[in-house]
Amino acid sequence: MAIVGPITAGNLAPTRPVLGQQRKPPVEKFVIDGGVPLSGTLTAAGNKNGALPIIAACLLTDERVVLRNIPPISDVKDMLELLVGLGANVEWLARDAVAIDCSDVESTRLDHALASRIRASFLLAGPLLARFGQATLPPPGGDVIGRRRLDPHLDAFRALGANVEFGDQMYFAAPTLGLKPCDFLMDEPSVMATENALMAAALTRGTTVIRNAASEPHVQDLARMLVAMGAPIDGIGSNVMTVHGTGELRGVTHTIAPDHIEIGSFMALAGVTGGELTVKDTVPADLRMIRIVFEKLGLRSEVRGNDVIVPGGQKLEVQNDAGNQTPTVQDGPWPKFPADLTSIALALATQSEGSVLIHEWMFESRLVFADKLQSMGAAITICDPHRAIVVGSRKLRGQRVESPDIRAGMAMLMAALCADGITEIGNIRQIDRGYERIDERLRDLGARIERVEDAKDTEKLED
Repeated sequence: MAIVGPITAGNLAPTRPVLGQQRKPPVEKFVIDGGVPLSGTLTAAGNKNGALPIIAACLLTDERVVLRNIPPISDVKDMLELLVGLGANVEWLARDAVAIDCSDVESTRLDHALASRIRASFLLAGPLLARFGQATLPPPGGDVIGRRRLDPHLDAFRALGANVEFGDQMYFAAPTLGLKPCDFLMDEPSVMATENALMAAALTRGTTVIRNAASEPHVQDLARMLVAMGAPIDGIGSNVMTVHGTGELRGVTHTIAPDHIEIGSFMALAGVTGGELTVKDTVPADLRMIRIVFEKLGLRSEVRGNDVIVPGGQKLEVQNDAGNQTPTVQDGPWPKFPADLTSIALALATQSEGSVLIHEWMFESRLVFADKLQSMGAAITICDPHRAIVVGSRKLRGQRVESPDIRAGMAMLMAALCADGITEIGNIRQIDRGYERIDERLRDLGARIERVEDAKDTEKLED
């Protein structure tokens, strides 16, 4: 069995040390000297939120699956390690390519400690239930950005005929003759619940209709992979998907689509620093709402073929609604503005002349990091857990801040890169969970950023 570990230049699949016998790695921080325009050309990584369910889908077949353009970030490595714990063979073929063979998987119980680190661990429930008839999982971990309901997942499994027991451990069991196709309505268009339902239905003989389904780009990417594995799906990209399930799926080679969240993050980074940026090989259709909202915040962009260009030297100015009314940036289910870019939009708004209301409709703790930007000089008024008014443009100054989650960490990186002076960002493992080699890629664009050991936090960890 190949063991997943950190990717190095000379060894793409090194042996993983036995847990508990190695010194804990040092806690790191970013040190940023801001005020430099970020300019240049980059290619977006594969979609992190697409890679995680696609990795889970490998459990649906006993044939080899090759995934390309997979981002080698910590959440992806944790997900692969969960598969290894179940008995899968995982082999890194290149920095962004991995082969997964689940033919020897026998266990249906996830490692509690590892599963509690990432919310995406719950995506393994659907494939395990469909292929092996049962699954035992702890409650999932992940970012603390507010309540994230599991009920849509459980409702989907029940609709397919599964028995669900919910407690300290969650246990799922299929009927004796296996899951049954169904026609059901989700009570909310949950992305992960839609993905779990798609995977379970793909290996359930017959036709399953999923109504009020999520249709984000990464949901569409998973659906395309399931089609290639042998489960036809109608309605990809809509909120009604019909899955023509089969009792056996085949292996496949699949290239993960570019990450529209990362692309939006880099576009905003260029905007707040005044740089000119080209992001190559995007899917422009996935960026339509992002570009509309960013233009409302004063950031113009252009599309040339599959490339997106952010012109340099822009003077950011909020575009008021008709009647000179203060505009609102509000997230929502696709094709609305992505929730994962709400933090990024808030940071962008601090550098745009005018006022804007940021309404985080989906998660009540997404905006709790705003006090970090306030300490750097941003004019932000928190109205309630879901809403904040931002008045810009305000010159920011360097501070010591901590990253509470992936997207807040990127928002603080944006603030640091346009601020006067030195900023230190702690707890950067959160940023590493979602953005591959972010410090190296930012240096390639001209940023003055270094990754160093955070001695104080390392001492706390060892104590």
